[in-house]
Amino acid sequence: MHDVDEELREIKREIIESRGLVIKTNNLTNALSADIKSIAKRQQGNERRLAWNSATAYVVSIVVLLGVFKYGFDARVDAVETTGKHLREENARLRQEVEELRQRETDREAAELEAAKYYDFVRQNKRLELIKGWENMRGKPLSKAEDLFFADAIEKAKNEQSALLYVQGLDAVRLQRWQEAATAFEESLRYDEAGATALRARLELASAYRKLRRQKDAVVLLEQLAESTVDKEAQDNALELLALCQTELEAFNDAKETWRTLLRKFPDSHYALEAKQALQSLMLAH
Repeated sequence: MHDVDEELREIKREIIESRGLVIKTNNLTNALSADIKSIAKRQQGNERRLAWNSATAYVVSIVVLLGVFKYGFDARVDAVETTGKHLREENARLRQEVEELRQRETDREAAELEAAKYYDFVRQNKRLELIKGWENMRGKPLSKAEDLFFADAIEKAKNEQSALLYVQGLDAVRLQRWQEAATAFEESLRYDEAGATALRARLELASAYRKLRRQKDAVVLLEQLAESTVDKEAQDNALELLALCQTELEAFNDAKETWRTLLRKFPDSHYALEAKQALQSLMLAH
């Protein structure tokens, strides 16, 4: 009997321990379930954040890619537009050059025809036509050889025309046609101011001016000739004529100085006696 009671107590004790173990197990199971639910919730939150982050990264990537694509596209468009503009400008420049070349060729052909006609004046020795036509021809697109040839021809024509007019002036002087003489000498100098006859033409022109009672015009020429040292005889004549003009203009002090200059520079001049007598008269009268 005692053994049965002892066995029953042992069974009760085991039942109580089993019941406590079941309760602990249940509590642990509940705690584990709660932990699992918490972990699941955190996992879901992480997954949602990861999804949002992935979506954001995707959107940002798309935006960046679109930006890069737009930048590249804009750069390409700018490059194409720049190239197109350059090609249009180059095309316009080439067209202009072609037009200029055509125009120069046309002008050159016209100039060749003009030069052929102009050469006839040279061949026929038509000096006046040659000289008058030169201003028009010199603006034409002539070759360097043509330009030099015509320039030499013009220079020769002017020299010849100047010499011819000088001779005509001398003929008019012999006939005492002073106006004709003055006109001829003026024209002679207009064609050639530095030729072989230019110095004598100025002296003869001054003499003609004096005969025409244009002493002031004569004085301007004679003062230049009196300072020239190229031709001593012309300088001698210029001083004598200048003194006479100054006397006629009643510039007596200037006339005295001019006579003194003549005597100082040319004491053996055939005008020396005249100079002494004129100076003496001026000194007594003025």
